[in-house]
Amino acid sequence: MKLEGSCHCGAVRFFVESIHPYPFMQCYCTICRKTAGGGGYAINLSADYGTLHIYGQENINIYHARISDAENGTMEESPAARHFCKNCGSALWLWDPRWPELVHPMASAIDTPLPQPPERTHLMIGSKPDWVKVDAGENDKVFEGYPDESLADWHQRLGLEDPQGLTTNHD
Repeated sequence: MKLEGSCHCGAVRFFVESIHPYPFMQCYCTICRKTAGGGGYAINLSADYGTLHIYGQENINIYHARISDAENGTMEESPAARHFCKNCGSALWLWDPRWPELVHPMASAIDTPLPQPPERTHLMIGSKPDWVKVDAGENDKVFEGYPDESLADWHQRLGLEDPQGLTTNHD
């Protein structure tokens, strides 16, 4: 499915192909929540990095989160690059060199209508603030940390294909 996205001010627009277009995973970790989450969580998708086309590249800044290592009391910079508009601050996508073939657009930046997921995964609940209510539906899964099931595995388990008929199994 071709996804079209943009920032709020329109300085950045992008296009990317995704075989996993269902916005199902709500992340409550402090990084997602503070960099992109208006509801106390953020939602990202998965797409093919090789198909990413950007207009307004000069308006993009990158943020590498600082991650605390509680065992040794140090802070480490994440290799994941969070792209955002330097004009309006809109979170756009995340790219991580550990998985270079993937890019993770923020669902909030996508202008293309996205399919409604049949269930949602709420993760990193252990990091959410008290003011955030987890609105889990009957079929939703809730995790204190990270689930074992990947975004691709979730699509495959539910037999979901994108609305244009592409299969989600890309092994």
